Amino acid sequence: MYLIGMATAIFGEVFVRGSLIVSGDATRTAQNIVGSELLYRIGIATDLFTFTTVVVLTWALYVLLRPVNKDLVVLAVLFRGAEVATHFVITLNGLVALRWLAATDYLAAFESPQRHTLARVAMGAQADGVSIGFILLGLGSAVFAYLLLKSRYVPRALAIWGVFSSLLIAAAVFWDIVFPSTADIPRLSSYAAMFIYEITLGSWLLLKGANIRSIPVSAA
Repeated sequence: MYLIGMATAIFGEVFVRGSLIVSGDATRTAQNIVGSELLYRIGIATDLFTFTTVVVLTWALYVLLRPVNKDLVVLAVLFRGAEVATHFVITLNGLVALRWLAATDYLAAFESPQRHTLARVAMGAQADGVSIGFILLGLGSAVFAYLLLKSRYVPRALAIWGVFSSLLIAAAVFWDIVFPSTADIPRLSSYAAMFIYEITLGSWLLLKGANIRSIPVSAA
């Protein structure tokens, strides 16, 4: 799920939105979307699939880490569950953008530049909602990584990196909200750190598996 979710997330962000959205130009963005509506819709569907993989991933981590600490694993599940709910709901803005660009009679009161701008605002709101969800992602991932550290199911250095990168992505979003003009470096750094963690952890669990001991870890 780590590897599949990362692959679909990159596809949606880089190959779909990256090819359609033109920074600072709502009209060209609108023209790109109208001209490649199927690709844009595939991007939305891919996002929903990515969020679904997070549900499966959260369930799997809950089952794996429940013997380590029953209370903390529930906290992690709540954070990740709230993240998924946020991301599912905010994806509606992607469909709202399509409605603004549709050639329907009830939009005749709006000029094309107005509709293009409103569609771009909807897409911006979607991106902001995804970022807010990353706060919950980071907090939930940090708790899961801490439990991996306690359990020693994976290498200690990997678990420590997981705690660091998870908290970093949550902190970067807060920084972006308060200081948006200086947020590019913290945000990109946090994305890179989280990418390294999730790809490495996913690969480790797929190829090596969790080093589960016969006696469950104490919940203390």
